[in-house]
Amino acid sequence: MKLMNFFHINQSLESPIQKPYIIAEAGVNHEGDIDIAKRLIREAKEGGADAIKFQTYKADRIASKNSPAYWDLTKESTKSQYELFKKYDSFGREDFEELKKYCDKSGIEFLSTPFDIESAFFLNDMMDVFKISSSDITNKPFIEFICSFDKPIILSTGASTLNEIQNAKMWIDHFGNPLALLHCVLNYPTNNDHAHLGRIIGLKKAFPETIIGYSDHTVPNQMKILELATLLGAQIIEKHFTHDKTLLGNDHYHAMDKEDLRIFHHNLDEIIQLFGTFEVTYDPSEEVARKNARRSLVAKNDIPLGTVISAGDITWKRPASGISPQFINQIIGKVPLYAIDEDSILVWEMFNLK
Repeated sequence: MKLMNFFHINQSLESPIQKPYIIAEAGVNHEGDIDIAKRLIREAKEGGADAIKFQTYKADRIASKNSPAYWDLTKESTKSQYELFKKYDSFGREDFEELKKYCDKSGIEFLSTPFDIESAFFLNDMMDVFKISSSDITNKPFIEFICSFDKPIILSTGASTLNEIQNAKMWIDHFGNPLALLHCVLNYPTNNDHAHLGRIIGLKKAFPETIIGYSDHTVPNQMKILELATLLGAQIIEKHFTHDKTLLGNDHYHAMDKEDLRIFHHNLDEIIQLFGTFEVTYDPSEEVARKNARRSLVAKNDIPLGTVISAGDITWKRPASGISPQFINQIIGKVPLYAIDEDSILVWEMFNLK
């Protein structure tokens, strides 16, 4: 399913538990190698992602020379944002056009987050939906520029207050672009006890008419965090993606790979199966239990012909092949058509109900 279509069906979902739209965030884990980028596309598709997303920037347009790191330096030792971005900003328009075509051929949706006006301008020809990074949530002129393309927007909310999110949404609403908000914690990596998945519920409460999702930076760990996010109602899930989790630096150390994606799909299938139907009724497999584990009215003692039945004459026992105890008031005060032996299951044919 195309992500643009996803924006139009979310309010019509019949079940509160649905498989989310999964975005494999390749970012710049290709490290400037087009063949690795294509491998990431193939493996994201193999793992079951709906889309793969890259990042498009030039170091001198995203960060000043004096831009300190905000990631775990024991995992990525580069201390300057500018220096890190400079390592991986070699892809230009032609490279992304090639990757877009490769995505189309592979059957997976192409996305890339722009971090500057020039990148956004040429990416517009390749995408139906724009993703705006948490880092730009207060960047009003850039958000308004993205809105001018008149396309749905996915906005991450990492490191943001509710007021900041409300402001960004107001700027987007002014243009009328469909919007999805992703809960996000802007730590690389995010410790599990800092994931704050409850904020998914908080966003749903604060923005009830908006698609809510989750952008994850925790270590995969059997994808349990993403399972919980789905159960809390995340309709879009974005997580960094790599072809090799053992690689040092960049975003490899907190990324999922295709096997993690497969685990997620397998576990989610089992969870959805466990939820079953949300209609309140019994399962057909319970029919035998309904007949044999429930009770019927039973003669507590011998009931001679002509006896007016009282509450003391009857009890209730299994199975449910006779008159249900729910109809006890319809039997008390009746006279049976014939004598009834002790422990007999009472049936309607024993009584004249006229």
